[in-house]
Amino acid sequence: MNKKQPNMNVGAAGLFLVFSLLFFILIYRFLSIQITGEADGQVLAAKAQQKYSNETVIEAVRGTIFDRNDEVIAEDASAYTLVAILDEDMTTNPKEPKHVVDPEKTAMVLAKYINMDESEILQRLSKDGAFQVEFGVAGRDISHQIKSEIEKEKLPGIIFTKGSKRFYPNGVFSSHLIGFVEKKENEDGRSETSGKLGIEQSYNKLLTGKNGSLKVESDLWGFLLPDAEKKVTPAENGDNLYLTIDKKIQTFLEDAMNRVDEEYEPEKIIAIVADPKTGDILAMGQRPTFHPQTREGIENSWHNEIIETTIEPGSTMKTFTLAAAVEENVFNPNETFQSGSYRVTPKSVPIRDHNYGRGWGEISYLEGIQRSSNVAVAKLVNEKMGVDTFRNYLTEFGFDKTTGIELPNEVTGKIQYEWPIEKVTTSFGQGTTMTPLQLVQATTAIANNGKMMKPRIIDKIVDSTTGKVIEQSEPKVAGTPISPETAKKVREILETTVTNEDHGTGGNYRIEGYNVAGKTGTAQIPGDDGKYLTGRENFLFSFLGMAPTENPELIVYVAVQQPKLDESTNGSVPVSMIFNPVMKSSLQYLNIQPASQGKVTSDEIPDVKGKGIDESVKQLQESGLNPVVVGNGDKIVSQLPEAGVNTLEGERILLRTSGNEIKVPDMTDWSFRDVMKFAKLAELKLNKAGNGFVTKQSIKPGTIVSGGEYLIVELSTPLQQTEAKESEKKSDDNKETANEPSESDSEAENNETEEVVYD
Repeated sequence: MNKKQPNMNVGAAGLFLVFSLLFFILIYRFLSIQITGEADGQVLAAKAQQKYSNETVIEAVRGTIFDRNDEVIAEDASAYTLVAILDEDMTTNPKEPKHVVDPEKTAMVLAKYINMDESEILQRLSKDGAFQVEFGVAGRDISHQIKSEIEKEKLPGIIFTKGSKRFYPNGVFSSHLIGFVEKKENEDGRSETSGKLGIEQSYNKLLTGKNGSLKVESDLWGFLLPDAEKKVTPAENGDNLYLTIDKKIQTFLEDAMNRVDEEYEPEKIIAIVADPKTGDILAMGQRPTFHPQTREGIENSWHNEIIETTIEPGSTMKTFTLAAAVEENVFNPNETFQSGSYRVTPKSVPIRDHNYGRGWGEISYLEGIQRSSNVAVAKLVNEKMGVDTFRNYLTEFGFDKTTGIELPNEVTGKIQYEWPIEKVTTSFGQGTTMTPLQLVQATTAIANNGKMMKPRIIDKIVDSTTGKVIEQSEPKVAGTPISPETAKKVREILETTVTNEDHGTGGNYRIEGYNVAGKTGTAQIPGDDGKYLTGRENFLFSFLGMAPTENPELIVYVAVQQPKLDESTNGSVPVSMIFNPVMKSSLQYLNIQPASQGKVTSDEIPDVKGKGIDESVKQLQESGLNPVVVGNGDKIVSQLPEAGVNTLEGERILLRTSGNEIKVPDMTDWSFRDVMKFAKLAELKLNKAGNGFVTKQSIKPGTIVSGGEYLIVELSTPLQQTEAKESEKKSDDNKETANEPSESDSEAENNETEEVVYD
């Protein structure tokens, strides 16, 4: 008995120590939680609140992207996600089932509305143990119309959750500049959108905004508590962006590129329209391109070729070589030189003119520019101004740094200026590279009287909730490489490259009514082996032009790479098919008065609002104008153009009367600008095909229309109309005779397709 007592004492002491330790741990844990309010690094109050509260995300609306005239380019629109409930427990009344009762029938019906095979839909509807299923990409971003049609089928268990999608109402519309939005799911199952490419990417944070939330307390089983407090954190919608892009001019550009892309199937098209006085980019496009809604075509080109890819500019570079020579006072238009070929050093390979180095004998430097002579600019740099001076001008014109435009991934070219031959070949655009946007920026100095303007694409940023302007962009001078006098003289010289019928290489770029100054380019394309490609199609054909010459309002740069040409067509043809209609239509749309058509009325357009029809028509006709009455009333309520605007003699003035009925006039031979006036007065939605003047209209003359209807007009230029008539007359002629190249075509071919430096 005495032996057991010590053992019992030891056991009791051990138990006492164990329970004491547990007690102290418990006390410590309790006090720690009381003092800090945390357990395992988590705030207990927050965890409790989370357990007994329901939280709903309030999604922020992505900001809208507008053009310069408040036209929508990209916006968020309502969209729906298709969901199928599979859990039978959701049905409490067998007569009104809330789950999918007949998977086979449901799959067959849904396959008519979504882009998914019936078998795959059935497979998803047959998942065992699933509460609900979705249908991936095919079941997302469903429009309200498709949703309504599916709901009419009355399929049990099929429901929709409301959301939003990014909508691009203009379709293919400067797609690489605008970009697109991609939606992905996070780890918590919530979707998140992010911009890809262009504006959508570079301004993603600003456009996205910040989601809000709605929190409501509930009990342990998830039921809302009576008088539960609601905590609402409002969503902060994304800001709106207003671009410098003009929807009308961009549409002109897209239409022209589509035509050339279809007819000549080039490897690449690049085009820019800019305002030289502000640096505003009014239009920007390329081919290949893609549809931002469907991403169709995105695999062909992920790059914005205008800022992310460099090119050898070819003879368009002679624009800036000429400007430097004029500024340095070393360009004498009447001085002569021996054309054909020229060696920079005794051992260097000869620089040859583009007619296989034959040249044109001894010609003046002015004729050398008009003929796009490589020898002329080589001698100007190497013998007149000096290569070091010319190098300084390359910097002054901004060719060794990016422009700083508000777009992602902008690169700069490389000025090859190490060897003597490179310093001279740069003068005519070979070896040295640059981006098309750098070329356009440099051209603003020529067009804007010496002031080089930084390109800009953002006009302003606006708070989408308050409408307050957050940031207003202003035009910025990027440099003054030349004087106003030099700029004017260079424009006058470059105009002769277009107008001179004997020597000019830019004859295809004449535009009726407007004086155009510019420079052609036929740049060689380096191959994978480092050597230039050969063959009459393997060039980057381009034109860098401005108009009107005396006071340029627009710069248009167009480049077409490796178009498929027949033997009678030279490389300037597809380029001019873009440049000419875009420049002319844009100038007309901007109401830039032609230099040789009509005369400006000495008086402003009279204000005839409120007056009778007869009185208004008579007053306008006496002013040399062409009034067109729209409506059946007896008083004029509005007019376009507005009163007080100076215009051309014979200009159509659209007059809307007080009556409710609006009859469509016969618009044959109307300009698109006049059609836009009518569409605006009649509140019609306008679409067009082609460029030039109206040949067909979708609504017959005399038809009464109401606001919101669509009007589609087909346009063609006078040249196209003439060609169509001639084609009809010659439809039975021999095909070989019809396709025989003319003498002028052969001459143009010599001028344009052989502009090569032979190393």
